[in-house]
Amino acid sequence: MTAAMFLLKLSQKAISYGIVLLLIEAISIIKSHGNSESDDVGPEFLSKLSNITVPLGRDISFTCVVDNLDQYRVAWIKSDSKAILGIHTHMVSLNPRLSVTHNGHNTWKLHISRVQINDSGSYMCQVNTDPMKSISGHLDVVVPPDILSHPEQNLEEGVSTEGGTISLVCRATGVPKPKVQWRREAGKEIILRAESRDKQVLKSVEGEQLVLTNVHRSDMGAYNCIASNGIPPSVSKRFDVHVNFSPIIKASNQLVGAPVEREVTLECIVEVYPKPLNGWYRNEGNFKLHNGNKYNITEEMINLYTWHLNLTIKHLTKSDFGAYSCSSVNALGKSESRIRLQELRLPTKSTTTATPHVHTTVKPRRKQPPSHNKGLNEVVRAKESHFSNQMQQGEVYSGGIGVLHSANSGNSGGALEGGNVNGMINGPEVYTHLPTRSGYEKTYNSPGSLPSPSTRWIFTNGGSRQHPCTTKAKNASVIFFLMFCLRMYNHD
Repeated sequence: MTAAMFLLKLSQKAISYGIVLLLIEAISIIKSHGNSESDDVGPEFLSKLSNITVPLGRDISFTCVVDNLDQYRVAWIKSDSKAILGIHTHMVSLNPRLSVTHNGHNTWKLHISRVQINDSGSYMCQVNTDPMKSISGHLDVVVPPDILSHPEQNLEEGVSTEGGTISLVCRATGVPKPKVQWRREAGKEIILRAESRDKQVLKSVEGEQLVLTNVHRSDMGAYNCIASNGIPPSVSKRFDVHVNFSPIIKASNQLVGAPVEREVTLECIVEVYPKPLNGWYRNEGNFKLHNGNKYNITEEMINLYTWHLNLTIKHLTKSDFGAYSCSSVNALGKSESRIRLQELRLPTKSTTTATPHVHTTVKPRRKQPPSHNKGLNEVVRAKESHFSNQMQQGEVYSGGIGVLHSANSGNSGGALEGGNVNGMINGPEVYTHLPTRSGYEKTYNSPGSLPSPSTRWIFTNGGSRQHPCTTKAKNASVIFFLMFCLRMYNHD
């Protein structure tokens, strides 16, 4: 029993000792495993590199943040060329515009000053682990547009005779590549003509080349080439277009009238290019007129090819009337237009004498009893009334219609025109005695105003002229004859 007990105790101790050894081994294994995991983490990037777009000439920088760097190093590399720019804080590139800085902890920066076009591309921040770790960023250097000057271009490229062709070329550079657009100044429209006489009227035309065919004088002016690529500022260039043609001149009025002792201005409009030599002439172009006391010559430019010519003639006399001509000449031809200046006779001023208004008062009549002479009295009164009305209207019936005129030429305002005729016919008071059953009836005519003795008025009747006195005598004879007939009738 003793030996068995001893062996049992011994086996228990061995088991306990083995368990301890196993525990120690397990702990060691766990510790070693934990150390290997910490060693496997290594350096890591905490952020990505930015993509940068910058105009030409600016300063930029890339920032790289690395944690757990330990014994490793950070390097900067240009991806497209595989060139090493710098390691840690030491520069490898000889470019003086490049530099690297470190904040002493986990941040490294690559600086590029005054960036150029060839600085564009991808940049890499790399850690020399195995395998290597890296992050990349892109740099875009943009360039505002610019229009190239071509020394081979000359001023003649924008000049043509009417009906010819003009080609304008505008080359532009920039990053990204700019778009080119053509516009006319002052909002005018660009007219593109084809051989089939079809034409396009456009506000703008795209492209580096603008071709104008079958050019017209209205195409003259300034054309602007505008280049833009989204990077301010846009740029433009001005091209001048000139169309040469011979002069065409036209007078504003070919017949001009003016009175003597006044002044008059003759006008002409001329279309011509290039600039002409303009002038005014007399006597079929044999005598050229110049500025002075007698003549004032001016010309005004309306647009690139239109001129307004003026000739002012002062203190007109009889000798100034006649033919004049305006002339324009340039290298392509000559043109002239004629103007005839004639005398304008003004009518003489007439004097009008005002005629006072005349009131006519008629005495009231007694009521006439019926009699066998009623019909004759009414006939006589009707004739008198009709005769007076015809005289007030300026007419006398004597075998036709008469028209009243003044003997003084040009005098249109007299007593007759004012309607005052009674005074001329009746003169002072006129009493007419007409027989009635109870006696004689007297009618009263008030005196009218007499015409001025200096004014002689005549009546025109069927082409014959009679003095007013003759008319009065005839009227008196008629009245006397009627009164005589009435008396003879009553006597019987």
